[in-house]
Amino acid sequence: MNAIKPLARTKDTVTLRTRDFDALVQAAEDRIDLAAVRAHRAHEEQVGFEIAKRGYLTIDEAQRLWNGESPVRVWRGKRGLTQRALAAAARTTPSYLAEIESGKKPGSARTLRRIAQALEVPLEALIPAE
Repeated sequence: MNAIKPLARTKDTVTLRTRDFDALVQAAEDRIDLAAVRAHRAHEEQVGFEIAKRGYLTIDEAQRLWNGESPVRVWRGKRGLTQRALAAAARTTPSYLAEIESGKKPGSARTLRRIAQALEVPLEALIPAE
């Protein structure tokens, strides 16, 4: 990166050229991305690739989430579970699980935690995208 030269400076602000500002933003984003990659690689080394990849989504699974499909349904399918089996593992009823998957009910925090535990995913993975 070339040296950043402020155009103006006050006690509270610095004015930069747009290209300098964009370069700073890009550099910050690159550092965040690199940190995420390093953390991910460290996780794979810690738990082993085969275990780590259980948390990876295929392109089709990611597309289903992108299209608004229930994360609970996508992860349940990935784990090869029926609604009845997941409901039993999460100590809830199949009908309540079906309502969560269909979006008719959001699911209580307690139930979603149990579903996440049964699916072996972080709770955040079950929150639908906005």
